[in-house]
Amino acid sequence: MKIIGKGIDKIDGLAIATGKPVYTDDLAAKDALVVKILRSPHAYAKIKNIDVSRAMMVDGVECVLTHKDVPDTRFTLAGQSYPEPSPYDRLILEDTVRYIGDEVAIVAAIDEKTAVKAMRMIKVEYEVLEPVLDFEKAMESNVLVHDTDRHTNFDIGMIREKNIASTHDYTKGDVEKTLNECDVVLEETYYTQPQLHGMMETYRSYNYLDHMGRLVVVSSTQIPFHVRRHLSRALNIPSSKIRVIKPRIGGGFGGKQTACVEIFSAIVTLKTGKPAKIIYDRRETLNCSTSRHAMKMNVKIGATKDGIIKVIDIDALSDTGAYGEHASTTFGLVGEKTMPMYNKLEASRMKGSVVYTNKMPAGAFRGYGATQGCFAVESIINMLANKLNIDPTELRLKNIATEGETTFAYDKVLNSVDLEECINRGKKLIEWDEKYPSKDLGNGKVRSVGMSLTMQGSGIAGIDTASSEIKLNDDGNYTLLVGSTDMGTGSDTILAQMACEILETAMDKINVISADTDVVPYDPGSYASSTTYVTGMAVVKAATELREKIISVGANRLNIDKQYVEFDGEKVFTEKHSISLFDIAVDFTVGPEKNQLIGFASHGSPVSPPPFIAGFVETELDKETGKVEVIDYVAVVDCGTVINRKLAKVQVEGGIVQGIGFGLFEEIRFTDKGQMDTNTFMQYKMPARCDVGKVRVDFVETNEPTGPFGAKSIGEVVINTPAPALQEAIYNAVGVRINTLPMTPEKIFMEMNK
Repeated sequence: MKIIGKGIDKIDGLAIATGKPVYTDDLAAKDALVVKILRSPHAYAKIKNIDVSRAMMVDGVECVLTHKDVPDTRFTLAGQSYPEPSPYDRLILEDTVRYIGDEVAIVAAIDEKTAVKAMRMIKVEYEVLEPVLDFEKAMESNVLVHDTDRHTNFDIGMIREKNIASTHDYTKGDVEKTLNECDVVLEETYYTQPQLHGMMETYRSYNYLDHMGRLVVVSSTQIPFHVRRHLSRALNIPSSKIRVIKPRIGGGFGGKQTACVEIFSAIVTLKTGKPAKIIYDRRETLNCSTSRHAMKMNVKIGATKDGIIKVIDIDALSDTGAYGEHASTTFGLVGEKTMPMYNKLEASRMKGSVVYTNKMPAGAFRGYGATQGCFAVESIINMLANKLNIDPTELRLKNIATEGETTFAYDKVLNSVDLEECINRGKKLIEWDEKYPSKDLGNGKVRSVGMSLTMQGSGIAGIDTASSEIKLNDDGNYTLLVGSTDMGTGSDTILAQMACEILETAMDKINVISADTDVVPYDPGSYASSTTYVTGMAVVKAATELREKIISVGANRLNIDKQYVEFDGEKVFTEKHSISLFDIAVDFTVGPEKNQLIGFASHGSPVSPPPFIAGFVETELDKETGKVEVIDYVAVVDCGTVINRKLAKVQVEGGIVQGIGFGLFEEIRFTDKGQMDTNTFMQYKMPARCDVGKVRVDFVETNEPTGPFGAKSIGEVVINTPAPALQEAIYNAVGVRINTLPMTPEKIFMEMNK
């Protein structure tokens, strides 16, 4: 292949690096109204009265909206294909507020200073209620976060009367019988914390009415088509009256799979007829959006004395916060993206509940439940290896699924997997045999190693469908139209590479237009690790269709049967005759044929082939303070065929750093009244470059027959391995296991000195 597999630079890289106006706020009109939100100071309260009269008297204030001024249709903000599995439990504004930061009123003014001044003049009388803050006590609480029925599109196991948003129960085999038959049974409980996305560009949206009176939404979103549907439902207007445009995005990580802000600026534009924009500051972004779901996971594992894992049993509890976006789907992945890796199982179970609390809502975050599950399952497998006195790499090699197998858990057919090579190569790169388990440096510090495995998916099997169109223009160049969202990942570049490979052309011959609901064909958006795998196949199909059309019309023009001609990207030819692509392009656009050549295709997959990673870490732990320093991290990735090695490597590196933050640094803390006190980067500690040592990435290429050029996904799987690998390295250094994330120096020190 000429272009696939090469480290092509991002097609938008130079524009972004040189500060071209490519982001949402760059595109907003200078006279756009500025929208600000008055937020609840209480974790749970009823609004008894709200007086906006003084706010409306401030010069420059255009409108102030309360729950009395907005539609009362309930909806979800989750970026999911219709019918969404998330409950319809939100209103634009409501007379009940369910967490500190929940929306009370919308203020629009000529500038931010005026909007803030007016916002402070709104008088609200609250009836303060007792909040539900401890998710472990939510089901037994007499307080209901949602005190009236909520619609769900299908049964997700909601039991609202017990604050349960969703329940889950997957069982295969006889779990109790198999546990009783095992030589060794271990049981541990793990806690994972909420995690904040921390993207560089905060949530923002800009709106105006076009010349036809249609609502135009320019938004930093991962899900343009889903945003259009959410706005249509919430605002009670036809989706045909809404256009959503996604410019460049300064990061998303799943946060922008939830439509946090678009509704507020949109309703201002509809009420006033004027352009409006909303830009969350950093505190709002951290405190008033969504986070990763906090979870408690009780895990039992049973094995034979020689290390064959027979049963994994997970009983989990998840905190969805005040609203239920992504509650059920995130929860299901705890088991679905962990247990199938181990294929000597005779029984497996994943059960539990997702509960409402009066805290900031949880939502989508890179890894989407697999990250939490990976920490629990991989940690107990490391514990099992220690119990059996077996090297954790060897224990996994005894149990991992191999190519061609169907997994016991969740019945996944594995057409492409080489975890054995991932493990062996990772061991060699980290020098595992020389360093395992640890080495005391004699200066109060210990060097040690740890490892873990992970898997994810590639799109949502049987649900997500993407479409792509590619056309040959009159100048002989191409335009590729896709609905997927490049949020800094380089997906526009990767999709262009695929089209170039099929059409045998250069990257500068293809112009990519993406994520404008009026212009491009439907795509669910960029989430669930779907873009390369799902949208990529749509691009391959469309480009192949166009290639066939070019060859057919070229052969007709040469009066030669199609089977005797070739196409090299520049011309259709035989040994003696040829016609250039340029001449074909002219003839079929402005010339006599009058039938522009276009390839169009849709693609949805019945399967979601998993990518895999073997992650290895070397740490240095200070026994006097408990501080852990990451010296070296090695990730060996099976993502099928690597489409762009440079961009794939960057994805892995970034995900590993996020995973290290999840494992060691990042912690959301709430006061006893439900106030988040880690809502700035001064308090919420994310790893900087100086906090991470070497990060090394290697690829074990397999061929996934259902993917474009044999590719699978890579976007999410990269975040999962650090937390359990770090836990094992800490244990190997000082003999303590920290089961509650993050594994801070304080926790390590206190555990060492019990």
